Amino acid sequence: MTSRKNQTTEQRMAAVGDYETVLPFQAVGVEPFIPGNEVTEIRQVLQRLAATHAVVFLMERWFEELRELVDELNDTLPVSIIPIPDQRGSWGVGVRNIKKSVEQAVGMDIFSVQS
Repeated sequence: MTSRKNQTTEQRMAAVGDYETVLPFQAVGVEPFIPGNEVTEIRQVLQRLAATHAVVFLMERWFEELRELVDELNDTLPVSIIPIPDQRGSWGVGVRNIKKSVEQAVGMDIFSVQS
C-alpha cells in the first residue's frame, strides 16, 4: 500500500495561465503558475511541470500555440495536459480534444452520429 505522502507527491496538479485564469484553481489545491507571455518561458514551465506533476491544466490559447510540445509530453511522460478556457471564454479546444481521443479509441466520431 502506498503511503499518503507518496500519493500526494505522485498526484500533484498544476494550472498554467494568466493570473485570473489560474488563481481559482488554488482554492482546490492545484498549484498556480503564472509565466510571462513569452513562448520560451511558457514552454520551459510546461516541460518542468510535466516531469513533476500528474495533471497540468494549461490555458487554451497557450495549449494551441504549443500543441506539438503538449502532444509530445502527453505521449512520453505520465502526465495529462488539459486545456482550460481563460477569462475571455472557451476556444472549444477541450471539446475537440475529447472528440479526437474518443474517435481514436472507438474508431469513429460518436458525437456526430445521429439516431
